[in-house]
Amino acid sequence: MGFPLRLLAREVYDRVVAIKGPAQVALITGEEKIVPPQARYFLCTAESMPLQSDYAFVALDEAQIGADPERGHIFTDRLLRARGREETMILGSASIARLVKSLIPDVDIIGRPRFSTLSYAGAKKLSRLPKRSAIVAFSAEEVYAVAEMLRRFRGGAAVVMGALSPRTRNAQVQMFLNGEVDYLVATDAIGMGLNLDVAHVAFASLRKFDGRRSRRLTVAEMAQIAGRAGRHHKDGTFGSLGGEDGSAAFTPEEIEAIEAHRFPPIEHLYWRDGAPRLDSLATLIADLEERPDRPELRAAPEAVDLAVLKRMAVDPTVVDRVRGQRQVARLWDACGLPDFQKLGADHHARTVSRIWHFLSEGTGHIPRDWFAQQLARLDSVQGDIDTLSGRIAAARTWAYIAHRADWLADPAEMAERTRALEEKLSDALHAALTQRFVDRRTTVLLRDIGQNVNQLPVTVEADGTVCVDGETIGRLDGFRFSVDPATRHQDRKLLLAAAERRLGKVLRVKADELIGAADVDFALLDAAGDTPCIAWSGTPVATLLAGPTLLTPEIRLDRAILALDQDVQKQVTSRLTNWVDAQKQKHLLPLVKMAESAADPQVPPVVRAVFAQLGDAGGVSPRTDLDSALGHLDKDQRHLLRRAGIDIGVLDIYHPGLLKPGAARWRGALLAARIGKPCLPLPLPGLTLIPAGEKFDQMGARIAGFRTFGEQMLRIDMAERMARTAHEAIAKGEAFTATSPQIVSLGLSEAAFLALMRAAGFRAVEGAEEGNPNWVFKGRQKARPPQQQQHPAREGKPRGKPAPRPAAATPARAPAAPANNAFAGLAALLGRNG
Repeated sequence: MGFPLRLLAREVYDRVVAIKGPAQVALITGEEKIVPPQARYFLCTAESMPLQSDYAFVALDEAQIGADPERGHIFTDRLLRARGREETMILGSASIARLVKSLIPDVDIIGRPRFSTLSYAGAKKLSRLPKRSAIVAFSAEEVYAVAEMLRRFRGGAAVVMGALSPRTRNAQVQMFLNGEVDYLVATDAIGMGLNLDVAHVAFASLRKFDGRRSRRLTVAEMAQIAGRAGRHHKDGTFGSLGGEDGSAAFTPEEIEAIEAHRFPPIEHLYWRDGAPRLDSLATLIADLEERPDRPELRAAPEAVDLAVLKRMAVDPTVVDRVRGQRQVARLWDACGLPDFQKLGADHHARTVSRIWHFLSEGTGHIPRDWFAQQLARLDSVQGDIDTLSGRIAAARTWAYIAHRADWLADPAEMAERTRALEEKLSDALHAALTQRFVDRRTTVLLRDIGQNVNQLPVTVEADGTVCVDGETIGRLDGFRFSVDPATRHQDRKLLLAAAERRLGKVLRVKADELIGAADVDFALLDAAGDTPCIAWSGTPVATLLAGPTLLTPEIRLDRAILALDQDVQKQVTSRLTNWVDAQKQKHLLPLVKMAESAADPQVPPVVRAVFAQLGDAGGVSPRTDLDSALGHLDKDQRHLLRRAGIDIGVLDIYHPGLLKPGAARWRGALLAARIGKPCLPLPLPGLTLIPAGEKFDQMGARIAGFRTFGEQMLRIDMAERMARTAHEAIAKGEAFTATSPQIVSLGLSEAAFLALMRAAGFRAVEGAEEGNPNWVFKGRQKARPPQQQQHPAREGKPRGKPAPRPAAATPARAPAAPANNAFAGLAALLGRNG
């Protein structure tokens, strides 16, 4: 029997096991396979129904889902192809009867009337809902909001969503069935046959997002959900939440149709070839995109598996490896990996591609260690409800893979590990849901002592957990206490007051530990998008802000430390300042010496000016920014700069030591602090050539010492080295092109190479072989005074264009020292190249 939900398949499986025993019952879903050798009853999700085997009886539940754009083609395929040897049963709404009769002419239509009455009970406020009510919402945010209000007004609620694992869902439902809570908040997942003892169903909204747009529920969808109220001979009611004129208000026509169970017939079902040919990628895609030849059927919208297949079909590696039916089938199986995390086709395609590459090479198995690493990344019960739900969704991906016996060398072991991981996360999620939406903790806190803060027993565990009478109320991370996010708003002040009163001594001890800590215990936090901070033992304790100079930022202590005594604050600030000074000596010594030289009266004023400007820029600056200052230096004064380790390049002026990864990080952090902006992303250490990337990536790369050349960015010391190499090659009369060994080994594209050559003052010799030009160094022209630049005789005349020369002409000699006009031509030629 095929079911629409994993939760429902599991529920029916548990009920059949109770009747027939575990040895006779199998459960087959994407993430769970329990198949005893002598199994006679198979409970499956519709997607996992084994169609090739021979069964006496086959059933498909909720067949009207065939009209759903996302999953409809699966149910339509099962309706058309899944057959039992002796009997086949299609279960579903009467609205699909006409279509089933048209598609399967010899079918017998048997109606099953509802024994209980379902009636409209009107709109009710949340605080006036009757007990044993289920409130239905259509987003996680709305579910959480309703459950939070129920906790405030009625003491708590259980939560049921389709994304929950069976273990979490069962634990939540059990609280409702046991009477621990009288209310249940759920998404429309309860409409698919989940059997609950519900007397009243209240709709928080009548609109849902169906994956493409926000729309009002159809009458059939309303009735499917409202029908959860009442069981067998027990009547039930439905209604809306709020006023009669709210967004959840039913129209008289909708009420009449639901009470009479009368709905418009379904006009069509979605279809896709369920058994496509596997001769080649082309025939597979063609069959999957084939349109149906029956008027009752419509071509299904492109599903995620087909979207992923199309993306992979244009990959040369895939095209090269996928030859023959076996490889095509293996690729199509990989594309069938469900997108449990709902991250979209592009992101999911990357996961599928990684899996398929393992399946298509070597032994054809996913490496055990790699698979285990993916599980280890999820093996944490820390985090809020959404975080735990996200981990469970990711764990479902690996559970699906673990139950493909041909994908892993040891599938049984990994299936057990994924099961244990999902159970662990499910228990944590159940605890988080209960803690957030069931009012147990406050009862414990105030059981004997009322609202008297002074009597609250507060303890701090070794890991920073702060407890009140054994109940966790928050964490102490470093110096900062944070209330547990599940704490009610009205309880926050109470818990904060209790914690702060008892945490004073603990915080003073921590401050003493910080003051006496070794340098290795501190770290710079410069993550992209964040304000630069100083961390102690992994916890932020201070922020770097703009100070008098680039090298002297303000160290602003965390607000939790500012609550300590003034004397303690001064000692902490002094310790952090000493650490920052040590880091400057370690990573930014050239920059420190520039600042000292800029203030040294023994250094000529014009040289001090260069030191000051360069130091203010972080020790790395485009030459254009310093051309004016360089123009006032004579040869000896330039020698002073070079003796200080400064490289006066054709494009940039910099100290090579400041291009090291540690120096780049500190320069980026100090520059961010200076302008009051978040840190920018920096290239990975050791790279010399990177893609240009987005705007902020380019800005961060420039800080790290990269320069843009077309679609690539090259580290400035390598750019200068290539410029010198070009001079040497041209001086020898050798061609220097994008295919030269130095350029090829660097990985520079032809477009980036040409941009580099032009920026460095070279021009292609006219008449040279196209695509393989010889070059001549023309230098860059002096910046003309405004009146000369506007001279009528000069307007429109191209600048720097060389006279025609033979290909083997001797290159023009470069000046002995860079002239002060070296960047004037660059501004005109490559102004947008940075």
